[in-house]
Amino acid sequence: MKAHEYWSVGALITMLGTFYTGYKGIKSSHKYFAVSSLICMVMAIYSGHKMLSGKKKLKKELVNAENEE
Repeated sequence: MKAHEYWSVGALITMLGTFYTGYKGIKSSHKYFAVSSLICMVMAIYSGHKMLSGKKKLKKELVNAENEE
């Protein structure tokens, strides 16, 4: 799933920005990077969960179809 990869890369980039602005002491930018990082991480977890749970549902449907025949 491409969305999971994009959210993961976005989380990595914003985490690096958070560390950099924290190191430099730029507090206003640090807040925005931290919130953006949090949002990207939540979306990466959600898209990963959706990707994994979708495969289980497909397997169950295939097993049910085979049992009916």
